[in-house]
Amino acid sequence: MLDRFKNLKIVKKLNDSISPKLRWLKFSTSGMDKSSPEYIKMISGVEDIQTNSDERRLEAMVREQLKEEFPNIENMKSYELLVDAVMHNLKKKQLQATEDLDIE
Repeated sequence: MLDRFKNLKIVKKLNDSISPKLRWLKFSTSGMDKSSPEYIKMISGVEDIQTNSDERRLEAMVREQLKEEFPNIENMKSYELLVDAVMHNLKKKQLQATEDLDIE
């Protein structure tokens, strides 16, 4: 019986307008760290933040490139450290490039 009410326009409208308020009340009462991804996800209602998905795609590209250039490198103990080092260097260069821009 409750399934029939889900499709009503008024129920959908109420759900869309009340949902952000309920999320805010839930997190305002809890003592969660406000810089955590869980907090941002619950407040915004967005499952995946764009910067996180971009970073994961970049890391996947780095892993593929390393596997292509160095066969069987993923089986070595230092593989994860190498991936982290490459990601760190890429982020560092990106940060330096944005700092060098002259924004007026």
